[in-house]
Amino acid sequence: MNRAGSRPSLLIISFSPIVGDARVLKQVRAFHERYDVTTVGFGPAPDGVVEHLRIPDDRASHPPHPKLLVARLYRALYRRSPDVAWARAALRGRRWDVVLADDVEAVPLARWTRPRGGVHADLHEYSPRLHEEDAGWNRWVRPYMAWMFRRHVRRTASQTTVGAGLARQYQADFGFLPEVATNAAPYVDASPRPTASTVRLVHSGAALRSRTLGVHVEALRLAPTRDDGGRNELHFYLTRNDPGYLAELTAQAAGLDNVVFHDPVPYSELASTLRGYDVGVMVLAPVTFSYRWALPNKIFDFVQARLGVIVGPSPEMAGVVEPRGLGVVTADFTAETLAAALRSLTPSDVDRWKAASHEHARELSAEQQIQVWERAIDALAVRAGAAPGSADVDVGGRR
Repeated sequence: MNRAGSRPSLLIISFSPIVGDARVLKQVRAFHERYDVTTVGFGPAPDGVVEHLRIPDDRASHPPHPKLLVARLYRALYRRSPDVAWARAALRGRRWDVVLADDVEAVPLARWTRPRGGVHADLHEYSPRLHEEDAGWNRWVRPYMAWMFRRHVRRTASQTTVGAGLARQYQADFGFLPEVATNAAPYVDASPRPTASTVRLVHSGAALRSRTLGVHVEALRLAPTRDDGGRNELHFYLTRNDPGYLAELTAQAAGLDNVVFHDPVPYSELASTLRGYDVGVMVLAPVTFSYRWALPNKIFDFVQARLGVIVGPSPEMAGVVEPRGLGVVTADFTAETLAAALRSLTPSDVDRWKAASHEHARELSAEQQIQVWERAIDALAVRAGAAPGSADVDVGGRR
């Protein structure tokens, strides 16, 4: 039973601005009604926590100490990272029932706090191959990442990650198999809107060169109209991760009146913004391991907005879209193939896809995925002797 009738305590560590991190916010919202949740991270406090330990903005961890990295003195490198050093000082002498570590960088710190029930690691990416296209990163940072997985992540009590492909690779490389909790969006109570003769496509996300977003622009250049005589439009909502690349995309679209760039909107407004469109598009070339196995949150955002979906032949995305009839999977990742798919569209096709999104919206919602985290965290709370509420779990993490 809980000590003195109190709620179990949960520490969530994320080296990110938590109020802008959709995945971490879902965790806070999942647990704050049954746990006393403390967060550690950058930026202001998220709603629902009993305490937020805000890492100062000037304590960002990059660049790392290069001499320690080259010398492979990884323990010292980690502890001397400014954000880790600040958080260690803030957490010293305190203990929680359970700690949820968001991504690999948070795991050694989480283990250092010695929670009574254990540490759960939520792995947002396949970090050991995150920037494998960069030779310098591969030579120096990749071994550091691998050290954290061998020394710390595989010693956590339980783990989750965002897709089945990544989970299998973690098992192959490090000997543990995480459960899958996708980046699903919260359920939205909405209905599909009928599709007009102009099909309005939309892409939201980061302006990153590695995402080859120019493929989308070129496809609209090749297919401004469709075989049925209707018009295609593409609307971008891109965050300014790489202003230079965003300027290049804008220049590429110069003279095209069917490609429009909008200012990004806060995540809280994204669902209502996307509902003004018809089809979400995401053709992501597999230039890295992570991209090959990507299952990004935008796919789920499109579903909650009741849109059709067009993706490239990425296994995880195709595995969501194709069997449910949510849209179309292109044969490859080229602009020409995407243009061919756009030419053959009809409003009735899109209406059928929207209906499928509506049918599967609850199944593909965050509320379903959150149950994976709930099982894991509740199991560790039981182990700590601080079972939350009436949760029916055992220490193996199964309801």
